[in-house]
Amino acid sequence: MAQPRVVTIHYTLTNDQGEQLDSSRVEGREPLSYLEGAQNIIGGLESALNEKNAGDQVKVSVEPAEGYGEVNEELIQPVPRSAFEGVDTIEPGMQFQAQTPGGPQVVRVVEVGDETVTIDANHPLAGQTLHFDVEVVEARDATDEEQEHGHAH
Repeated sequence: MAQPRVVTIHYTLTNDQGEQLDSSRVEGREPLSYLEGAQNIIGGLESALNEKNAGDQVKVSVEPAEGYGEVNEELIQPVPRSAFEGVDTIEPGMQFQAQTPGGPQVVRVVEVGDETVTIDANHPLAGQTLHFDVEVVEARDATDEEQEHGHAH
């Protein structure tokens, strides 16, 4: 089996409308490093970067199934406004951390009513095709410590 690698990339992420959603190429941002096979990045992007090396340029469109999944309607639900006790202003787009049986979960407010607040626990990019423009900056063998920890250092 090949030695796992740490791959460092610069990327720009856009949606179907061509709007930039994220980029490591903006001032103050560092390139992204990840450990291959450790599920540090979405599967569709990692697959497209498999066996790529420094200097390689990759453009890839990642469908929801290989990205952040489809929108799960069960994760969109109304909760009593009283669940937001101590919060003076609640507006669509706000994010809160909720405690769930599976641990902490970030939820977005999608609608505010008099008695209820509709929240969405889907990833904000769920259901979207993601378009990546990537430059591989570096690809090197992972250290033993990186392999043990499951991420790049």
